[in-house]
Amino acid sequence: MLRDTAGERAKRRAFSDLLRDDTGSAALEFITVGLIMLVPLVYLIVALGSIQAQSLGVEAAARHAARAIALASDAPSAGERADLVIASVAAEYNIDPDNLRVSVSCVPAASTCPDAGSTVMVTVAARVALPLVPAILGLDRLASVPVEASSAQKVSRFWGVDR
Repeated sequence: MLRDTAGERAKRRAFSDLLRDDTGSAALEFITVGLIMLVPLVYLIVALGSIQAQSLGVEAAARHAARAIALASDAPSAGERADLVIASVAAEYNIDPDNLRVSVSCVPAASTCPDAGSTVMVTVAARVALPLVPAILGLDRLASVPVEASSAQKVSRFWGVDR
């Protein structure tokens, strides 16, 4: 028969107290949870900032290009002005000009666009690559977010008329 002596009970109690001791665990929990939560949060902030910057750039390109076309004196100068504006906005917002897709249309549809009295519709689209995604196996193309903006500008009914 085994007897539980006071000394053995004291040893078990000391060992049990040692297992329940939380000294130093708060710092370890903070570091572990901090890393697990903080790294994705920082990445999310950087990615959303990049997407927002490109979105603002695409919107500015569409708006300014539509205005440049509507205020031009004729069709050839309208195209030149739109190209200059889009190149300038792309440089300002660090957008790759080869990545931009620009389409221009007029409402109502006319034989020439732009035409006097019509509304010029400019749509600019681009793809924003997410940060820190490698270009291995096309991951950079897969991990990108499309952004698009459209703008409408009314063309004067006296457009193209010598003043």
